[in-house]
Amino acid sequence: MVTVAAVSQSPNPLTAQHQSETMEGIEHRTVEVNGIKMHVAEKGQGPVVLFLHGFPELWYSWRHEIQYISSQGYRAVAPDLRGYGDTEAPPSVTSYTCFHIVGDLVALIDSLGVDQVFLVAHDWGALVGWYLCLFRPDRIKAYVCLSVPFLKRNPKVKTVDGLRAAYGDDYYICRFQKPGEIEAQMAEVGTAYVLKNILTTRKPGPPILPKGEYGTGFNPDMTDTLPSWLTEDELAYFVAKFEKTGFSGALNYYRNFNTNWELSAPWDGVQIKVPVKFITGELDIVYTSPGMKDYVHGGGFKQDVPNLEEVIVQKGVAHFNNQEAAEEISNHIYHFIRKF
Repeated sequence: MVTVAAVSQSPNPLTAQHQSETMEGIEHRTVEVNGIKMHVAEKGQGPVVLFLHGFPELWYSWRHEIQYISSQGYRAVAPDLRGYGDTEAPPSVTSYTCFHIVGDLVALIDSLGVDQVFLVAHDWGALVGWYLCLFRPDRIKAYVCLSVPFLKRNPKVKTVDGLRAAYGDDYYICRFQKPGEIEAQMAEVGTAYVLKNILTTRKPGPPILPKGEYGTGFNPDMTDTLPSWLTEDELAYFVAKFEKTGFSGALNYYRNFNTNWELSAPWDGVQIKVPVKFITGELDIVYTSPGMKDYVHGGGFKQDVPNLEEVIVQKGVAHFNNQEAAEEISNHIYHFIRKF
């Protein structure tokens, strides 16, 4: 089933004057998982809903969903993933494989005292979510996936090699491969510019970065004015955390694409059997990349994920739909997970 949904035009409670409320009652703690200290934000009591953020984000990307889901009788749990925010960032590139990240999350779930969680994930979090469903489906009741569908392993071509062949050397994932290089280019324009540039992009299609520089990066049409769904205070929260950590931990996820391809070989061809709801914006950079719509709507996605129950395409919404359309996303999450 495919539903094209317009973003709710009703008065949105998620505006600037309510920003302090989006933090209200959220508890923060540090958990020892898989050899690192992980920062976790949580609120509520009941069945656990685990939220995984993407790049360049934090637990804070789920600030609105945490409030709504916790108010509906669930325990909302949102970590900063390894390398992000207030979670430890091991210095070695090799410490950011799919096994490391999934290992962190299995240990986190164990620490919560539950056998299974509802999973909600976006962008890189969505990729990690698919690995979690692939390696440990016994821990996931159902999965609400945002932006990145399950991308089946190609046994003949390593991931980055395939992306380079398809999109060229200036495709952003290819540009992110060499440690230190893109970090230096980002440092030239500054953390605030990088985050604003990426978070506010509405340019569809695969992101191609200017050769040899960060430049206009993801958003060639960046304006001084922030969109209605992102306040100056909210942007400042992201900037403060990335000023502290830098981008290397986050970028190391991309540097393990080919390693993950090697490590996941034993699961080649395995279907994802977890119940799934997939939600993307019609302007999303992944959804609008060549071949992706055919895969999502043409039967390939359903073949790889047989319990894919619904695909939602949000009209007029771009990549960061968990922030841009938070009220609608919260409703979709709740109406899906309450069935289980």
